Amino acid sequence: MNTIFRKSMLSVAGLAFAGGVFAGPIAAHANPVDAKPVAVAVQAAAPKPQGDQSHITLNDEQTANVKAIIAATKKAGLPERAAVISIATSLQESKLENLGHLGDKNDHDSLGLFQQRPTSGWGTPEQITDPAYSTTAFLKGLKQVDGWQDMALTDAAQTVQVSAYPDAYAQWEQQATDLVGQYWNS
Repeated sequence: MNTIFRKSMLSVAGLAFAGGVFAGPIAAHANPVDAKPVAVAVQAAAPKPQGDQSHITLNDEQTANVKAIIAATKKAGLPERAAVISIATSLQESKLENLGHLGDKNDHDSLGLFQQRPTSGWGTPEQITDPAYSTTAFLKGLKQVDGWQDMALTDAAQTVQVSAYPDAYAQWEQQATDLVGQYWNS
């Protein structure tokens, strides 16, 4: 996708240049117009969510965890897209609940918002159940993924998480995007 985007942008730039080369001499002889320059911004559109989307109603604890994920993302100096990926990942892994040990229902020794495992090197149980720490650990992994900014959300999340259900993250992209839009500037 990155290559297609790059080629498209080069094509647009080439057409703009060619138009200027040919129209420039004509415009030089035209009557001047009292016009103000117009700023044009080219911004990549956010990727569209993949597949069917899920949605849950958040309680106060879950909303606080969303805000903690956003704060950690900002502190790491990463853009909103990193927060969207982080929140969608947490929605899939824990429904944004800071899970402790779940006994027989526990997936190995997975804990916290991202179901990170102490035995896999994510940190101590105390660290993993700290929303700021666990988000920072997730973001550290995300930053190591080449091209994560342009990847489908589920691919970026799966590369960090290595889940048994790699496509499950996609269903939370719209809600995560909405939550980041709601809380990023608050």
